[in-house]
Amino acid sequence: MTYNPLYGVTLVMVAGLMAGNCMLPMKFARSWRWENVWLVFSVVSLMILPWALAIVLVNHLLDVYLALQLRQLAIPLLLGAGWGVAQILFGISVNRLGMGVAYAIIVGLGAVLGTLVPLLVQHHAAVTGHAAYVIFSGVVIMVGGVFFTGWGGKIREDSSNSAAGTSNRPSRQGYAAAVLLAIICGLMAPMLNYSFAFGQDIAKEAVRMGVPALHAGYAVWPVALAGGFIPNIAYCLYLLSKNGTWKSFRSPGPDFGWSSLMAVLWMGSMALYGMSASYLGVFGTSVGWGLFQIFMIMTATLSGVLTGEWKRAPRRGIGLLGVGLSCLTVATVLLALGNIR
Repeated sequence: MTYNPLYGVTLVMVAGLMAGNCMLPMKFARSWRWENVWLVFSVVSLMILPWALAIVLVNHLLDVYLALQLRQLAIPLLLGAGWGVAQILFGISVNRLGMGVAYAIIVGLGAVLGTLVPLLVQHHAAVTGHAAYVIFSGVVIMVGGVFFTGWGGKIREDSSNSAAGTSNRPSRQGYAAAVLLAIICGLMAPMLNYSFAFGQDIAKEAVRMGVPALHAGYAVWPVALAGGFIPNIAYCLYLLSKNGTWKSFRSPGPDFGWSSLMAVLWMGSMALYGMSASYLGVFGTSVGWGLFQIFMIMTATLSGVLTGEWKRAPRRGIGLLGVGLSCLTVATVLLALGNIR
């Protein structure tokens, strides 16, 4: 394992920039519905690209898989499937709660659990003293950053809905059910990182067979993302049949390109995150995940600002957004410092 925290943080920052903007091309889709876009996105990002990268960068890939026990392959596969379910629940939660509340609950839980679970399960003996204090402080401030960012987003949404004379708020009972669904989604959302973290037996076997440590993580993604592919593709097929939108594929036009670009940005971000974990050292799949989530949130938020989403937002919402981004910046510094040994 090559330990270079500066390289690691730089790579995870670029990964966050890519992930934070990966959904932006969807705004330019014109004739396709969501399920059309998501089907192409899922096939390219969860199947084609992971396998292509693994075949090119991991020598003797099939031999690596054949050398492993079934349990070592099943764990990342099943965890990836759990993340795939969370992907679907995220869309439903946003629709029922709005982006601000859903984002705060789901991303907040996902960032915290995705950082702490691998850290405490795999490296609990190493998390002691000053490093532990700095990392946990960074996680707490990260939660604050997500909360304030989500709160500011909620105020912006409410203001936009009032101006448009619309409201999508469910009843009190329905709201409680929607919050519960978002919590379940938040608990499952970090399963993609669990899949990568607890699928490191695959990477270790690749290294044993002579694959450079920097490339070994590419052997994990085809297994992890195959699990996520199943629920995503099943939901797309259901919507395509329900809404009768199969016919939209007859004239793909530029929408196919936008969907593919989404996939390239997303899978590119995961590939870089996997490489950054190698450079960040023993805490790479925990601290690295926290940094990845922070940079992704900041990028997505700032992209919204630059595309005019916050143009008419109330000052209170903009102020909370500023507080949230400041917290995330401080959390970035603390997590990076906690990882230095």
